[in-house]
Amino acid sequence: MRKLAILVGTTLGSYGGWAIADYFGWSFFACFIVSGVGSVVGVWAGWKVAMKLEQ
Repeated sequence: MRKLAILVGTTLGSYGGWAIADYFGWSFFACFIVSGVGSVVGVWAGWKVAMKLEQ
């Protein structure tokens, strides 16, 4: 369950970061960096959700 929640969080965080940066018209490199930050946030959020579900 934990790995699935982290996978979903990473995917959504990465896509969300890319979409936000693309919406503002930033360059490819900026989109890539924001997507990476979104991935890290997604891992953290997925882990927190998995911890709540396992209790």
